[in-house]
Amino acid sequence: MIFIGSDHGGYALKLEVIEHLKNRGIEVTDIGCDSEASCDYPVYAKKVTDAIKDGSADLGILICGTGIGMSMAANKESGIRAALCHDVFSAKATREHNNANILCLGARVVGPGLALMIIDTFIDTSFSHDERHIRRISMY
Repeated sequence: MIFIGSDHGGYALKLEVIEHLKNRGIEVTDIGCDSEASCDYPVYAKKVTDAIKDGSADLGILICGTGIGMSMAANKESGIRAALCHDVFSAKATREHNNANILCLGARVVGPGLALMIIDTFIDTSFSHDERHIRRISMY
């Protein structure tokens, strides 16, 4: 199960992502926002981080204009490893090495085509379970 949230800047891309995930047969829960009206991104970051922490979601996706605000808000929560990715390599590496559980995207930074490739890579890549990565993650 993937929980997805956005602010107004990420709303349009979020709708495309939801359709893409559903077409892949992936169960997705949209926690808002529900329009392009100005709203506060930390509200939606908290809803997704709560779902990760309570086990309702396996992974999360957060989208705002740059992805920066969402990643900063999400990473304030214990147990959250939110990664801002603007390329496929970073999405793959953060899942393999950091066991990231939330992907953050900037809708004003990456186009829909690239965003979907980043998302697919993030979802389809597993944590390596390498001892050095486990050790490093346990340090924070």
